Amino acid sequence: MNRMLRPVLIICVLFSLYTSTYGQSCSRYNFASNQRFSSCNDLPYLNSFLHWSYDQSARTVRIAYRHTGISSSRWTAWAINPTGQGMAGAQALVAFQRSDGSMRAYTSPIASYQTRLEQGDLSFPVSDLTATYSRNEIIIFATLRLGNLSSTLNQVWQEGPLSGDSPATHPTSGPNLRSAGTLNLLSGETGSTAGAINPGTKKRNIHGVLNAVSWGILLPIGAVIARYLKVFPSADPAWFYLHAICQTSAYIIGVAGWAIGLRLGSQSPGVQYTAHRVIGIVLFSLGTLQVFALLLRPKKDHKHRFYWNIYHHLIGYSVIILSIINIFKGFDILNPEQKWKRAYIGILIGLAIIAATLEIFTWFVVVKRKKSGNTNKTQNGTNSYSNGYGARAQSQDRV
Repeated sequence: MNRMLRPVLIICVLFSLYTSTYGQSCSRYNFASNQRFSSCNDLPYLNSFLHWSYDQSARTVRIAYRHTGISSSRWTAWAINPTGQGMAGAQALVAFQRSDGSMRAYTSPIASYQTRLEQGDLSFPVSDLTATYSRNEIIIFATLRLGNLSSTLNQVWQEGPLSGDSPATHPTSGPNLRSAGTLNLLSGETGSTAGAINPGTKKRNIHGVLNAVSWGILLPIGAVIARYLKVFPSADPAWFYLHAICQTSAYIIGVAGWAIGLRLGSQSPGVQYTAHRVIGIVLFSLGTLQVFALLLRPKKDHKHRFYWNIYHHLIGYSVIILSIINIFKGFDILNPEQKWKRAYIGILIGLAIIAATLEIFTWFVVVKRKKSGNTNKTQNGTNSYSNGYGARAQSQDRV
């Protein structure tokens, strides 16, 4: 019986350890220093929790910001933004463990997205600022004198890697992009300002939609039209005009999306997506080459048409492959709801099924056409031979 109970006991112990470390809500947390706070909130991202006690008459708030599941090689920060939402303008409390094992906690006013979290005075007084690190948890303690600030605050919290004993750039996607919100010190209610860290959220979405529709959908459709419809004589020259319309529309829309992407990059100098940016520039360059190549397209019977076809197909398929890769990189950056990513995957699967079906069908048509052509040639050859033989026989009779 004891042997049967051991696995159950082990599972219960492990589960309790897990919940005490990661799954515990802020209301059940006990501070080692026996400090108590009147309110707390489980922040929705980055394994973070905020505890506070607000003195409305004195306009002060005593806080404890906790970040669990964090290693000693990373920094964490919690901030109030008195002037807006997100990072720019935020007044931050930063903490991390130095290489010698001691803790550093300091204030850092954030003026731009290129910040390195340099130490400096905030726009409001801060006292009793300390930090602890234990069991993969950093806690920042501080008392803030809010003065004329409203009891509803814009808060931002963040974490990132260390470079030596200095904070390095934090990730700019996923939870790190969403770790912002509002906090009502009186009611404890919070609100989401997801995406506020990057002010160009609307432009980013437009950039993503334009590029997904152009490079990721219209271009493959145009390629399918060109590859399969031209097999049928009845579709000529309609297939060519459909192909040209799809590819030209894709290029125009894609260039608009590409231009918005460049604008976003110039407006967010501290946020870089190198691979996405490089692939985007390559796509624009190859797409432009394709457009100019259409203007220089040789006639069907020209001796250079064979080489032009090779170039046109190679660049075209390369652009489609790179476009799909870059669109998925864009999904990772924007981190939209999963339904949008699933919808695009569904479109790709649908196009792939259509292409595979048409590939089989057109091969069948081409092979059948060749067999029919060979039969006609054989019959024509036999008839000419018979006609020749008959002619020779008639001449011999005459002779």
